[in-house]
Amino acid sequence: MAGLWAGAAALVGAGRRGRRLPQPLMRSSALWTLKHVPHYSRQHLMVSRSLCSAGYDSNEKTFDKILIANRGEIACRVIKTCKKMGIKTVAIHSDVDASSVHVKMADEAVCVGPAPTSKSYLNMDAIMEAIKKTRAQAVHPGYGFLSENKEFAKCLAAEDVIFIGPDTHAIQAMGDKIESKLLAKKAKVNTIPGFDGVVKDADEAVRIAREIGYPVMIKASAGGGGKGMRIAWDDEETRDGFRFSSQEAASSFGDDRLLIEKFIDNPRHIEIQVLGDKHGNALWLNERECSIQRRNQKVVEEAPSIFLDSETRRAMGEQAVALAKAVKYSSAGTVEFLVDSKKNFYFLEMNTRLQVEHPVTECITGLDLVQEMIRVAKGYPLRHKQADIPINGWAVECRVYAEDPYKSFGLPSVGRLSQYQEPIHLPGVRVDSGIQPGSDISIYYDPMISKLITYGSDRTEALKRMEDALDNYVIRGVTHNIALLREVIINSRFIEGDINTKFLSDVYPDGFKGHKLTENERNQLLAIASSLFVAFQLRAQHFQEHENSRVPIIQPQVANWQLSVKLHDEVHTVVASNSGPTFSVEVDGSKLNVTSTWNLASPLLSVSVDGTPRTVQCLSREAGGNMSIQFLGTVYKVHILTKLAAELNKFMLEKAAEDTSSILRSPMPGVVVTVSVKPGDMVAEGQEICVIEAMKMQNSMTAGKTGKVKSVRCKAGDTVGEGDLLVELE
Repeated sequence: MAGLWAGAAALVGAGRRGRRLPQPLMRSSALWTLKHVPHYSRQHLMVSRSLCSAGYDSNEKTFDKILIANRGEIACRVIKTCKKMGIKTVAIHSDVDASSVHVKMADEAVCVGPAPTSKSYLNMDAIMEAIKKTRAQAVHPGYGFLSENKEFAKCLAAEDVIFIGPDTHAIQAMGDKIESKLLAKKAKVNTIPGFDGVVKDADEAVRIAREIGYPVMIKASAGGGGKGMRIAWDDEETRDGFRFSSQEAASSFGDDRLLIEKFIDNPRHIEIQVLGDKHGNALWLNERECSIQRRNQKVVEEAPSIFLDSETRRAMGEQAVALAKAVKYSSAGTVEFLVDSKKNFYFLEMNTRLQVEHPVTECITGLDLVQEMIRVAKGYPLRHKQADIPINGWAVECRVYAEDPYKSFGLPSVGRLSQYQEPIHLPGVRVDSGIQPGSDISIYYDPMISKLITYGSDRTEALKRMEDALDNYVIRGVTHNIALLREVIINSRFIEGDINTKFLSDVYPDGFKGHKLTENERNQLLAIASSLFVAFQLRAQHFQEHENSRVPIIQPQVANWQLSVKLHDEVHTVVASNSGPTFSVEVDGSKLNVTSTWNLASPLLSVSVDGTPRTVQCLSREAGGNMSIQFLGTVYKVHILTKLAAELNKFMLEKAAEDTSSILRSPMPGVVVTVSVKPGDMVAEGQEICVIEAMKMQNSMTAGKTGKVKSVRCKAGDTVGEGDLLVELE
């Protein structure tokens, strides 16, 4: 977790519109107690002090104490601004989150229940009791959980506690997608054709879908974050979509109402950040490009959008402000639009809360949106006019998830972070997170690890900094999506700005397979891996030479190491020799020089291959020659043996691969929602076997072939891990 960087003023290009707001300084008057986050270095905390550009007037009285009704990175983010403003903070937590970073950062902490969200972070009675106990004057809800729950806002109002967000009327009007669409039409905001009522059942959903015309989008009326949303292309998909969307909506939001509207194929998802106060003022703070998505959830965001011209930007901003004023909106909020290839835009929804991707807006405007929310909640008018809002530079955000990107672009992964190191030593890098080494990623909550943000004077610089930041990000203990993120930002279509919400499925029609190495990159990887192998052997030899009780296994003074390196089922002949920090490596006849400090204890290794700088990570190394190396974002498995060992290895039998055609294993950790078969049943290929819920998303598990069910190893309510056997066919 780190704040924005110092010195952004130097990156601001001349001639950009709008007045420049104050730029971030490295030093801050904010207080920060080191005991709150004992696992972070002093340097890390110093960087964390500087969050964003906006200054704070110490004479402007707001609140003495704020309770943050959330967890993870957003709770840490809010606490950070509160500290800058001199406000005491209260964290709430479930029992499994008792040692979380946000709990350690806050001045006080209260446990509100066990791990399930319905019993803790959605438990309004327990949260209200925590507010009374700590005498908090206001509550910041973050995003998700109760952030758009009007009943929660009403409960706070009844106790004279300030809700740091819009009033209940705006929450209800904009939080309900059906009502918000009607209000948008009234405010002359462009809207998507669709059914403006509540869909009662699957049969009515099919009838409405036929009237609108396929494809259609089925989505939760009270939803957001991609949950409770399905695209249907025919009647069967509409029935399935209605079932899954209503179940996800009930689980995530306690409201299973659905609506149906026309699905605009190949659109961009561009949103406008708005900010309003209680005095009738409202601003639009430019746009965010959020088109890179999987399962309707954003993966990469940036500000501004490479697609919009000033005229379209202004039109979208003015419509967003018109909608905000129509409901007397008073806080930070986001109006989302779908934009087609001709720059026609249509209202999608309004999120009456702080967005996950708000940091990119903070980067290009210099505003601290959490600070602005707190000021507005206290009753202060906005400090800026529309003409004051600039676009300074470019910012990109990657959502780093504990997910396996090779499975449907990201199925959740759980585990404990055995090693964790954020790339905050690089220029122009901000990391918003709520974890530390030893933190657990569990099945109960969203699998986000952090939000990685980079800033530059232009898009090219911001993307290059993101590439470097991803290479320097150390995450061990859980599977993560760094490989996918890196591939997206270096993809030629993305760089050119040729993107839409189907980008991932278009670019990777057969699923994500990792980085495809060029011949030169392959040789670089083989040379680096071989150099690492020899460096480890030389280190072991050095220890053995100083151990009198053991005879060195490897003879000293080996001039050339003849190696056999296997990568992607191809065996390569490699000869390596070293002279000081440089290894001369010949790979299949091609010669390369690899230079490094060879600090084998460091999780990051900076190397130069014939003058080309690379940052690699050696994730694992086994005595049998297997080595896992993260190179260009993707993890590659190489098998390295000496020439003699490789010749002897030919006589070793290989373990037979498991026959998976007759078994169904869970592709992710989660909870079994339903089981649709029993022993003896005949199933057809593609037939649903069971449904698993992971991180509030329901996933249908289907049969891989036609056959008879031999055994069922799970039942509804069971918690399963990745790879657990669910059903076996004869």
